[in-house]
Amino acid sequence: MKNLIYFSIAFLVLLIGTLTLIFKIFQTEDKLAFDDEQIGLKDQVVIRFSHVVAENTPKGLAVQYFADLVSEKTDTKVKVEIFANGSLYENDEEALDALKRGKIQMIAPATSKLTTSFPEWQLVDLPFVFPSYEAANEAFNGDIGLYLFSLLESDHLKGLSFWSNGFKQITSNIGPIQSPKDLSGQHFRIMPSELIEKQYSLLDVNPSKIPFNLTYQSLEDHIVDGTENTLSNIYSKKFYRVQNHLTISNHGFLGYIVLMNNDYWNQLPPDIQQVVIESMAEASEMIQKKSIELNLQSFENIKKDSDIEIYELKEKEKKQWVEELQPVYELYESEFDNDLIDELHKIQEKYEEE
Repeated sequence: MKNLIYFSIAFLVLLIGTLTLIFKIFQTEDKLAFDDEQIGLKDQVVIRFSHVVAENTPKGLAVQYFADLVSEKTDTKVKVEIFANGSLYENDEEALDALKRGKIQMIAPATSKLTTSFPEWQLVDLPFVFPSYEAANEAFNGDIGLYLFSLLESDHLKGLSFWSNGFKQITSNIGPIQSPKDLSGQHFRIMPSELIEKQYSLLDVNPSKIPFNLTYQSLEDHIVDGTENTLSNIYSKKFYRVQNHLTISNHGFLGYIVLMNNDYWNQLPPDIQQVVIESMAEASEMIQKKSIELNLQSFENIKKDSDIEIYELKEKEKKQWVEELQPVYELYESEFDNDLIDELHKIQEKYEEE
């Protein structure tokens, strides 16, 4: 009987101690993170940056470059801890939720992942929205970017920068894709975006919103017939190994928005905030150049490393696609601010003339 009493008391003490420890962990999760494992570094600020792509993609390289700059500029006082390839959170939706709850401090989701909370971000998903990289840069470094970034404040998010991954292409296992009718009846993996879903439904495609890191398996197992993505992602994730046809269409633009938890941002000392801003500006400039280089290099690598059949849309064929997808513009433009649409059309006309 005494042994039972002693055991019960010991168990109760252990339980109370465990609950106290868990409470302390959750109590401090939303505060600044520190790394106390490195001798000689006192109160090192740790910024946990989670993303879902490979390290050798434009986004992966930009995150690492940003982390290196922050460490160098603060003499290692600030450490950006990177969790790539969905190693911490499987998809951008989970990461965004974790960011809002203060579990992590930075993410860089595709812009389409914001469209549920902020419908006007769907502007980026419009088909053939940007005629060139220069057009995209002008849009996001000007009034369009300022407006879209301002929307984030209502959800306690700090928008730091827009990053480019480049233009999206089409891959499929059901024959070459040259005209819109060639997609009819196919099943495609898409990013979670109502506008993208409408776009493919208009082309008689069955779209499925499958997480990025499950795309390869879905293609390999023939759960879906094809997908759309940039050449750097098609190569780094090896989609070309499980697809028979690749069409260079440049029909969509894949961009990322670098976000920080706003409460966390406000806790950072002004000097660290300034370092983050400066480092982010340098990383953003780097990714603009790198995304072009990597997509071109990935295209060469795909041609060298596989037998995938490649078709490049001609200008006349692109016009056919634009006309076929015009109803998407008519459906969604009414949902956007008029000044936003006017500015977009000005940029499109400016760069289409060049």
